[in-house]
Amino acid sequence: MKAFFAREALLPEGWARDVRITTDAGGGILSVEPGATPAGAELLPGVVIPGIPNLHSHAFQRAMAGAAEQRGPAGQDSFWTWRETMYRFVGLLSPADAEAVAAQLYAELLQWGFTGVCEFHYLHHQPDGTPYAEPAEMALRHLAAARRAGIGITLLPSLYRHGGIFGRDPAPGQRRFLNDLDGFMRIVEHCRAATAGDQQAAVGLAPHSLRAVTPVMLAALADDDGPIHIHAAEQEREVAECLAATGARPVQWLLDNAPLDARWCLIHATHMEPGEITALAATGAVAGLCPSTEASLGDGIFALRPWLAAGGRLGIGTDSHVGVSPRDELRQLETSQRLSLGERAVASDAAQPHPGRLLLEAVLAGGAQASGRALGAIAPGRRCDLVVLDAEHPTLVGHAGDGLLDAWVFSGQANPVHTVICGGRRVVEAGRHIAGPEIAAAFAQTMRRLLA
Repeated sequence: MKAFFAREALLPEGWARDVRITTDAGGGILSVEPGATPAGAELLPGVVIPGIPNLHSHAFQRAMAGAAEQRGPAGQDSFWTWRETMYRFVGLLSPADAEAVAAQLYAELLQWGFTGVCEFHYLHHQPDGTPYAEPAEMALRHLAAARRAGIGITLLPSLYRHGGIFGRDPAPGQRRFLNDLDGFMRIVEHCRAATAGDQQAAVGLAPHSLRAVTPVMLAALADDDGPIHIHAAEQEREVAECLAATGARPVQWLLDNAPLDARWCLIHATHMEPGEITALAATGAVAGLCPSTEASLGDGIFALRPWLAAGGRLGIGTDSHVGVSPRDELRQLETSQRLSLGERAVASDAAQPHPGRLLLEAVLAGGAQASGRALGAIAPGRRCDLVVLDAEHPTLVGHAGDGLLDAWVFSGQANPVHTVICGGRRVVEAGRHIAGPEIAAAFAQTMRRLLA
């Protein structure tokens, strides 16, 4: 057993003082005792909050961040033109490259306070589309990167077969992504075998989108115990194509044709009508929001106020990794609402007037649900994932309680995360990942080759 001691910590019942957190050998929390003494425990130097789940990652896109911003010849750039750049880029990546990039990303996520990542993985095969000798080679490289960095991971192998709704031929740039159901399930089985007994890992399914799978394929996956993640209603063009092909908008089609419930996470869900919002919230599914990527790609602004009013669940992800900080995702989410509505403190109510606290607790719960792992709270039975905020950092000094969370989310650009414990293991100390230099060296070597 190991014990940690926090002078102040955010527990499910609220802020508590002098908290002793005892863990088992596997990194799970055995007990949480407020009003305790620090004898024999490791002292955590600051205010402690639960580690935050990142519910949507395409790790290889970390290597593209900043490299896909140039104006195109037509001068009408969008998600769809960005996607063509991404297709060209993926042809360059070897398994070793993918692992090096993922390890760098995961170390960065940990430094900012993400302690779990859902890896929505569709880069399966060799550049010509031929499977590797190990069908799950690329997925297992991400698992190796997560273990090296020390982050918890939910592997989400993605089924990708077609290039449009429903059953259009794929584009040449998609050849590395493509599987039939049998090939896809072999990848899933290998991932499950590789993570068996690992409390820091889980496996779910990710039918990529209604553009990439048929109704028959989606039905074949829908009985899985979950989690099940799918992109939905990210762009207006996607909505128009779905309407033309099916007579329904993407979220409405899923509501009518898939057994949506708490196992499901709909990534983005940006473009919904009021009826879709109410109906989707009632299923208990999570809306997987990626505010920095949605802003970067010009996707649109999520309807946060009606979603919260309907009791909708949400989590955050960094998707294309133009940002790697939970603080920045929460800030982008709230401030985009302010720009859209001309109001402030949108993510608040009479019971919780602090948007920092309301958003944090929402993404802890929704992210844990979408991860399929025992995350999101400092409580017995959960993973010991702890983020220590330096209360003396210029961003936070003088603030306390919920006001400190507002300062963390909405103030400054520096990182006040001092220490991160993931699965009971110290992975960040004094703001730096403990294996950061070695991971960064491998990443730098990869990037110099890719961008040469």
